[in-house]
Amino acid sequence: MKNVTASYLKHHFLIAMPHMADPHFAQTLTYIVEHNAEGAMGLVINRPQSLTLADILEQLRPEIDPPARCQHIPILSGGPVQTDRGFVLHPSGQVFQATLALDGLSMSTSQDVLFSIADGLGPEKSLITLGYAGWEAGQLDAELAANAWLTCPYDPAIVFDTPVEQRLNAAAARLGINLSLLTSQAGHA
Repeated sequence: MKNVTASYLKHHFLIAMPHMADPHFAQTLTYIVEHNAEGAMGLVINRPQSLTLADILEQLRPEIDPPARCQHIPILSGGPVQTDRGFVLHPSGQVFQATLALDGLSMSTSQDVLFSIADGLGPEKSLITLGYAGWEAGQLDAELAANAWLTCPYDPAIVFDTPVEQRLNAAAARLGINLSLLTSQAGHA
């Protein structure tokens, strides 16, 4: 009998297929933070909210006016789970109170990273989300088998240097795919 080793997608992108019906994930690009036998966790990186870092800072430290540049730092909807919790992706290097290393990338979840960014001392490049996407054991694998997602390796340029509205198509282009040419009908040959 052949041994089959599970293929996990940590440090990859999930590209929603055009027929994705779930409104939380339709037309999204998701960075996979963790994927193992227990499940998966990711951050949607192309769905902006109407909030900015300045709005968040007004809540976290109301006694200090947020710097003007914080008005231009968007907050993204990272997924439908714990939408009141913040996650910051940034290049490795700086470590904050709660920082997880992710192969040349870091994810910080403590408020000090937000204060550091606001004060001009934080990571030069960052992506801030509220909430995350979560999958139970086997759930993401089943969605992949049902052709709900395309996958491609993580690319820091897509996260940090590509405008939010272009990230999904940029990831698909890495695979040589134009999403607008794919049908929105699901099926198997």
